[in-house]
Amino acid sequence: MMSKSSIDTANLPVAVVGLGLMGCSIATCLLMAGHPVVAIAPISDDLQHAEKRIKNHLQHSLEQGLITEQPEHYFSRLTISMDYALLKPCRLVIECTLENETIKKSVYEKIESVIAKDALLVSNTSAIPISILQKLTLHPDRFFGLHWAEPSHTTRFLEVICGELSNIAKGEYLYELSHKWRKEPTLVRKDIRGFITNRLMYAMYREAFYLVENGYATIEDIDRACRNNPGYWMTLVGVFRWMDLTGVPAYHNVMKDLFPTLSNSTTVPALIDDIVKKGGRGVANGKGFYNYTPEEAKLWEETFTEFSFDIRELALKYPVDVVDKKLSHDSNEQ
Repeated sequence: MMSKSSIDTANLPVAVVGLGLMGCSIATCLLMAGHPVVAIAPISDDLQHAEKRIKNHLQHSLEQGLITEQPEHYFSRLTISMDYALLKPCRLVIECTLENETIKKSVYEKIESVIAKDALLVSNTSAIPISILQKLTLHPDRFFGLHWAEPSHTTRFLEVICGELSNIAKGEYLYELSHKWRKEPTLVRKDIRGFITNRLMYAMYREAFYLVENGYATIEDIDRACRNNPGYWMTLVGVFRWMDLTGVPAYHNVMKDLFPTLSNSTTVPALIDDIVKKGGRGVANGKGFYNYTPEEAKLWEETFTEFSFDIRELALKYPVDVVDKKLSHDSNEQ
């Protein structure tokens, strides 16, 4: 297995197919890591926004100290096109299209008609099991999931998901490679719908809807509680470390009485169903769980971008091995 230190990103051409919001930030992340990047737009609308978005990401990253060269330095390694033939030299292709199996199958056929048999093909899906998607491909053993978080070029999060037919060794290679992308990745060796983070988060979303729809709290109350409790500690630790830090027996006692009362609904909550049926898309059109004026929507998007850089800087002071490093430092001083 190739170690992450021996991977030369400058000589490892990669590609992103699908240049929506997340596709652009993934492409930015790969450029910042030193890769030559081919960015394919399956639909012409993507071409109108991709270049501007990626350049803005790079400019903000320079201003925040994530990169040291001017945006043009990184942008010179990027090719934006609708021509799938440009994927031929790429060793890794990341599909980032709509969550629709028919669309994805069509995209995979176009990709696999061009790339080498030993090139890796992955999907940024967050909803469709990898074991299902890989059966739509010619070579399922080289197919994986890469589940990113937005904005992909600033967050530490990444899940590498193996399907039932995936070659585990190739999954381990992706895991190593993703460290070059400044990630603290998780290798999901056994496929499950929603993977890890989404299963945890959607359990929280479901309970949040239950509490609002049944009158226990308002939308504002729920958001405030999330910000000031899990939002306070989750950048440092996950749920199991949190229980260790705050007393395991207490959680055991609460679970016995609380678990039977939690929502286990299998239907989409009416609150979100009504919003979507009325055309609500959140800040994108000012209509969501909150209503936004155009100015408010713009300011929320700008504030989220600013926050993503600030929280990254704080979080990097406390990496996953922060205690190990402190123990090593203390032992070296003795």
